[in-house]
Amino acid sequence: MKLKLIFFLLALSTLSGFSQNKVPAFTKADTLRGKLTPLRTSYDINYYHLDVQVDIDKKFISGSNVFKFTATQDLQRLQFDLFANLAVDKVFYKGKDLPFQREFNAVFIDFPEVIKQGAKEEFTVFYSGKPIVAKRAPWDGGFTFDQDKQGKPWVGVSCQGLGASSWWPNKDHQSDEVDSMMISVSVPDSLMDISNGRLRSTEKLNNGYTRYNWFVSYPINNYNVTLNIADYVHFNDSFAGENGILTLDYYVLKENIEKAKKQFGTNVKPMLKVFENWFGPYPFYRDGFKLIDAPYLGMEHQSAVAYGNKYLNGYKGTDLSGTGYGLKWDYIIIHEAGHEWFGNNITSKDIADMWIHEGFTMYSEGLYVESIDGKKAGAKYVAGVRKNVSNNSPIIGPYDVNTEGSGDMYYKGAALIQTLRTIVNDDVKWRSILRGLNKELGLKTTTTSEVINYINVKSGKDLTKIFDQYLLYTSIPELEYKVNGGIVTYRWNSKVPGFDMPVRLITGNKYQWIKPTTTWRSLKIKSAFVPDIENFFITVKQVN
Repeated sequence: MKLKLIFFLLALSTLSGFSQNKVPAFTKADTLRGKLTPLRTSYDINYYHLDVQVDIDKKFISGSNVFKFTATQDLQRLQFDLFANLAVDKVFYKGKDLPFQREFNAVFIDFPEVIKQGAKEEFTVFYSGKPIVAKRAPWDGGFTFDQDKQGKPWVGVSCQGLGASSWWPNKDHQSDEVDSMMISVSVPDSLMDISNGRLRSTEKLNNGYTRYNWFVSYPINNYNVTLNIADYVHFNDSFAGENGILTLDYYVLKENIEKAKKQFGTNVKPMLKVFENWFGPYPFYRDGFKLIDAPYLGMEHQSAVAYGNKYLNGYKGTDLSGTGYGLKWDYIIIHEAGHEWFGNNITSKDIADMWIHEGFTMYSEGLYVESIDGKKAGAKYVAGVRKNVSNNSPIIGPYDVNTEGSGDMYYKGAALIQTLRTIVNDDVKWRSILRGLNKELGLKTTTTSEVINYINVKSGKDLTKIFDQYLLYTSIPELEYKVNGGIVTYRWNSKVPGFDMPVRLITGNKYQWIKPTTTWRSLKIKSAFVPDIENFFITVKQVN
């Protein structure tokens, strides 16, 4: 038993990239939230109907969620999730209340009979309480209660990382995306709710509230489900894209209408043109594309992107790259909309693999710069954001405990992808890889290994060791070299055994490729050279 445990811990530390760091101490609550146990894998979610009323004055929510599911095996007990500060008022199944037990933020229900594999069933969870109020949204997650300039309520929710079960009951694991969903939000009559998907209907209730019914016709991950409540004004546009006419709907505060028309008009259609070219058609044509004024910086909520960049170019008016290129466009519009392809269309099964969301999306910013100022400018932008890399912990986090890896997943992730593009050295092929990822892995959940395998196969190159270096280790590969007359001797200093990433040298106006390994190799060089450190995220050291 001890031997098995040792092997398990070794595997965990290797796969999650914690081989250089002390493995954090995790609790049973972390495992209940992060692990796919039989009580979660035994049922596949097909449809939710979330119906919630928001009492803004009391910062209180109440409502229900219908779970429609297919049993993937015989089951009589299952787990769903709801934070412990919210009450489960009852669980209703076939006209009767079901018994349930709670442990931390997990809820377990027992059915009166065995549900057979393949059977389609449903139950409804009624709940209520005061949800977590975010202190620094969207980084810490929760509800944001604010006011517009007229003193009217302005409410939003963001829960990536914190978890969707912080405000509504669901199977809170990214691996199981619901196939479609109805989101019904009841708000005071003087306000509007904007959620994901298409508005199906509104219903005036008898209690001073109006219910807004939004239908999401595509798979959607849990943290993308959202609500936005304010006295919004609406304007719209359309985009002639690869799959036809895409509707563009904008919901903004009254004081922002003129600024929004200018900022959204300048950024949205060019962004869609660039990203459709590189990544394939916008993934959610039926549901349309929306930008919504939010009382926090922003979030990639599927088909309902939250916007809070104060109508400034750059990231809150600054350029994260330090190159100047980042001040030519609105960071939140470009970045959060980029997540429609990477994060919303392609979703990681475990949040330990969130680099798939953030690395590719930050890389998409470089592609947007490239569309404005050329390929070299795009490379300079991605190289510029590398100054934000901390190398404090690996990009991939520990699996099965609902824990992300390092924030370097943004900047270092983008640098990794730029490095891979340079190694592929064929932009037609590279574009087909990015589009293929969205076609083959889109509208479903995936893993790091699946992404690596796809890129390896389609590029015709085994890039696994390169992925390992940047995803599993904090160190950057170091190219060591020494010069003796016209002979250059070189090797990689890397944590990855047998690391053999090819690298490009710049000699005058030409490129020359070398393929260092972890053992010394030599090459005749006729003229001075410099490694292409703009396109390769490496360090270089001359040794004696």
